[in-house]
Amino acid sequence: MMQCFHFMVEPVKTWTSKIKESNKRAKRERKEPLDEDQLFVAGLAKDLSRVCQRSDVLEHIWNQEDTWPSPLCQAFILQWASMLENKRKLMQTDGWPEMGEGKHPDLINEQDLEQAKADVLTWIKDLRAQPEQSVWPGEPVAKILEDLQSAWRWGRVPNLLTAMELVLWTLVSQRPDKDTIPQQWLLWKQRTQKIGAVSYIPQPVWDWIGDAAVEINLDLDTANPDLLISADEKKMRCGFERKDVPNYHQRFDGWWCAVGMDGLASGRHYWEAEVGERDWRLGVARESALRKGFKSLNTDTGYMSLRLERGTEFKALTVPFTALPPGLIPRKVGIYLDYDNGQLSFYDVDKHMHIYTYNETFTERLYPLFGTVEIVKDLVIRSPAAKTHCLCPASCLWA
Repeated sequence: MMQCFHFMVEPVKTWTSKIKESNKRAKRERKEPLDEDQLFVAGLAKDLSRVCQRSDVLEHIWNQEDTWPSPLCQAFILQWASMLENKRKLMQTDGWPEMGEGKHPDLINEQDLEQAKADVLTWIKDLRAQPEQSVWPGEPVAKILEDLQSAWRWGRVPNLLTAMELVLWTLVSQRPDKDTIPQQWLLWKQRTQKIGAVSYIPQPVWDWIGDAAVEINLDLDTANPDLLISADEKKMRCGFERKDVPNYHQRFDGWWCAVGMDGLASGRHYWEAEVGERDWRLGVARESALRKGFKSLNTDTGYMSLRLERGTEFKALTVPFTALPPGLIPRKVGIYLDYDNGQLSFYDVDKHMHIYTYNETFTERLYPLFGTVEIVKDLVIRSPAAKTHCLCPASCLWA
């Protein structure tokens, strides 16, 4: 079996390698000279790669295969100068330092940029004194770097910015235990940004999210009387007749929704749902949230959710609502709740892409929320797929 598998894989690898080499030659022929900021980032990548083990992915940056636009380089330099300064002041910080969104590219001035470069160079002087390959980033970080390299080669990530961030933090961190860095990085990225915070989720981080999987069953006593619920309490759709059921105070009688049986009040939790193509909503409801009538189910009324309307209007129901790009509309949604860190994130399961994150302080039980008005296709609560182990000896060809 393995011989057959390699018989298929090896020719494809050879063919892929030839295509990439041809593309590299074409890029080199038409490449424009890098500006000062791009060269600064390339030089930083080379210094990082020299010291940190398993960071050879950064070679694509310093040999100019992965060239970032100048505004992105400037923002990156300013961001990491700020990070280095924060770590000097707050060495007791366990996670990633808190920081703002950063300046808009049009507001970056030359003086700030030059000062930021000077701050980074001061740190690099100490870095250059360390022996080659002297820092082990930890197995989780190493696996993520491999995954990112594979994803970049296949065009699933636009650049290797994430790889640079992880290697930088590995070298900045004073903690001997590096295993928590990927999770700290994910929390930090989704706290400082919302839309597109982490577009591609590397497989090792995705596995960590999936480790928080929980079974969710619909609570029949909360379901709108128009909804049809399957016997296993995992599927729902709109029916043609309103059922005669007790009008409990917790039952939705306006919006076509239901919540999960169990409330969540601590820890990490992850669940998935297959959705229709026209109209659905997913998220969580606070225990105190009103469920009667047609009042907007948004953050003001105790709900944190995503909503698709008429097949094209995709939004996070903040106040006012946050419009999301139609290109982010998923068919299978992953919902990840980190109660203790105050984050609720939504993902496209099929593409391993981040959609949106709510950052809140949770003080009461949260109930998984599901809503649909479709009469043909069920909204289905799914158990996350079990982890699979690829047979490829290096970065997976088929990921």
